[in-house]
Amino acid sequence: MGTVIDAVVNGLLWLINLCYGFCGNYWVAIFIFTLITKVILLPLSVWVQKNSIKTVRMSPEMNHIKAAYFGNQDAISEEQYKLFKREKYSPFADLIPLFVQLALLMGVVEAVKRGTSLTDIPVQTGGITLLIPLLAALSAFFMCYVQNKANVLQSEQGRVNQYGTMAFSVVLSLYLGFFVSIGVGFYWSCSNILSVVQLILLNIWINPKNYIDYEALEESKEELRKAKEFMSAKQKEDKSNPYRAKGKADYKRFLKTQDKKIVFYSEKNGFYKYYKNIIEEIIRRTNIVIHYITSDPEDEVFGLESEQFKPYYINENRMIVLMMKMETEIMVMTTPDLENFQLKRSYVKKDIEYIYVPHDVNSSNLTFHKNALDHFDTIFTSGPKNRAEIAEREEKAGLPKKNLVEWGSSVIDNMTVSYEQMVSEESRSGTRKDQKTILIAPSWQADNILDSCIGQMLDRLTETGHQIIVRPHPQYVRHYEGRIDALAEKYRARGVTFQKDFSSNKTVYMADLLVTDWSSIAFEYAFSTLKPVLFINTPMKVVNPDYRELDTVPIDIELRDRVGISVAPEKIEEALVPAVEKLLADDQFSQASMRRMKEEYIYNNGTSGKAGAKYMIERLVERSGS
Repeated sequence: MGTVIDAVVNGLLWLINLCYGFCGNYWVAIFIFTLITKVILLPLSVWVQKNSIKTVRMSPEMNHIKAAYFGNQDAISEEQYKLFKREKYSPFADLIPLFVQLALLMGVVEAVKRGTSLTDIPVQTGGITLLIPLLAALSAFFMCYVQNKANVLQSEQGRVNQYGTMAFSVVLSLYLGFFVSIGVGFYWSCSNILSVVQLILLNIWINPKNYIDYEALEESKEELRKAKEFMSAKQKEDKSNPYRAKGKADYKRFLKTQDKKIVFYSEKNGFYKYYKNIIEEIIRRTNIVIHYITSDPEDEVFGLESEQFKPYYINENRMIVLMMKMETEIMVMTTPDLENFQLKRSYVKKDIEYIYVPHDVNSSNLTFHKNALDHFDTIFTSGPKNRAEIAEREEKAGLPKKNLVEWGSSVIDNMTVSYEQMVSEESRSGTRKDQKTILIAPSWQADNILDSCIGQMLDRLTETGHQIIVRPHPQYVRHYEGRIDALAEKYRARGVTFQKDFSSNKTVYMADLLVTDWSSIAFEYAFSTLKPVLFINTPMKVVNPDYRELDTVPIDIELRDRVGISVAPEKIEEALVPAVEKLLADDQFSQASMRRMKEEYIYNNGTSGKAGAKYMIERLVERSGS
């Protein structure tokens, strides 16, 4: 090691003496020497510039990760590792220039000490040499000031980091100026000034603006800021949450429970309906204990607790950590994007079978992110279309084969039972009216019926003599109740009813015709009541912009003109009423025709709970080896 250091020092000494021999003045020689070292190290400086640009270019995605997983450092680190690997970036590489500069500085200190007459002039003698420490400090201040403004990486740092770096550089420069040789102090001053010149030239040569989306960067900063504010508010809310103690106790109770066979997770109250038939069938057929986690402390499931059904309240923040610690044989979820966002597969038990149960029969390829279901082991499919698009996604993306279970829809099964009971009750009571009822039930997405064409529709529909009921989405009422009230007042005299009470679904079941846009209620209504739907072609909600990569046509699009008729908003004036009358009278939309379509598009009608339970029970038996 000593030989290497001596070789480096001797090389630097030779270069200094060469510069001195060229000009005969050590001050000028050191400046020329500094300039030459900058030129020699230019490839390293170019590499640093490019690496800094890469760092900032990745910042929007890094900020998105930090915002999405805020407070979960393990998840952030994992996603950060994936990002760095994809971009072939190593944060440790940023230290290489620092080590090189420090090595060069130590070499210069030794070289100047051995070979220049400037080492013989102590600072304490006064005179012009006392300006060297001041020059070194001022040059460091100037360099840091310019870097804080123009350096692609340093300009993105916080004020504390910027001023901290500046203070360190100024103090170091003062030290070099006062306590090492004057030649080293002068070298350091020259190096600082030339670094500024080099930075300006590099920014012209490799302009960061040509590589970095600064607009996206600012947007990501705002997203991260909002995430911090949200988490801060959430923490304050949690502290005052009367259910905080229950959540903490349930979290501990769940972790202490041994030998858990099957766990269901629900984001909020009302999601139990997606699992209901499966869970009831498992309890009926076996003695397996169902562990049911909900992130809603007021979930209805707490009223169902029994020896075989154990509910737990675990809030969303704790759920992130719990998922990573999960120990069970089967984990059942209706939440997509496993592994993509906060919820991860277990780090503790690697062979858990993760099962996805859909909310509806709509296309996952159209209404979810492209890779939303990629990390599940098993998908419960509602019908052949749903199964086909998942299989095609696996093939085209080169994904491992999943267990695609022919399941169906428990929601439609239960809606069918409820509808048939209502029809039977109405028949017995003799209250069935001859007047047809048209129900308008828009979605909650942007540019829905209520936002785009409700007035024009009501003007035309009220001319038909049918009863008209408008049932907005609950979220729409929550945000725009005043708008609903104004519409209700305007059309009250024309017999239109606006419904804001969602405690009963009788209005949905008993309507003779449903009018909607892209709401998932369309297929639930059509397949539970065997009645047609009038679709208004407002702008389609597309979560996956690449959905056309699959050849399988989304069921949302294919079925619109099979279970009903589609009308463009601009055609409402002339096409709406004829479409209504056709749907109410044409044999194409008879109950028999609708029943055939239901059998074609939905698996296990009336028995989806048994199909789902059968699969889970068989898998538990297989996994136990008995």
